[in-house]
Amino acid sequence: MQFIPTSIPDVVIIEPKVWADSRGYFFESYRHDLFQQHIGSVDWVQDNESFSTYGTLRGLHYQLPPHAQSKLVRVIQGKVLDVAVDIRQSSATFGQYVAVELSSDNKRQLLIPRGFAHGFVVLSETAVFAYKVDNYYNKACDRGIAFNDPSIAIDWQIDLTQALLSDKDSKQPLIKDAQVFE
Repeated sequence: MQFIPTSIPDVVIIEPKVWADSRGYFFESYRHDLFQQHIGSVDWVQDNESFSTYGTLRGLHYQLPPHAQSKLVRVIQGKVLDVAVDIRQSSATFGQYVAVELSSDNKRQLLIPRGFAHGFVVLSETAVFAYKVDNYYNKACDRGIAFNDPSIAIDWQIDLTQALLSDKDSKQPLIKDAQVFE
């Protein structure tokens, strides 16, 4: 398992070692001792999964303290562009983002720590997206940022006029108007 730094410290790509043969493949998707060594201690409390069709854009979501969440995300079937936006006002990378293609072929995962907004768009016909979180959902702390905020300028790699959005995601504020981390 490799832990690959990104352009924003704390956001890490995890690339498993895959053993494949004519029967299929095997890999470790999570190993506690290696995470402690490379990331630190994380207490995952819940696993989530979603199914989406091409062009579905989910995000940008986060929870404020005391219910902030770290996420470990991966794609079981299909391909997505996964995005993490730094929303820590005191950070040198505030308002910057990391975008990583996650797919069932590359089997990569992305660690998104607390203090980041998260979203993804489906680039394949369908996708099954799975993730671990280290804190439970709390509606009172649930927040979001506009996926198309021009100050962030995310290249989602699709025609955004064709994006499939929830009502909630289509009405999120710009980062300058959002309640973010100190």
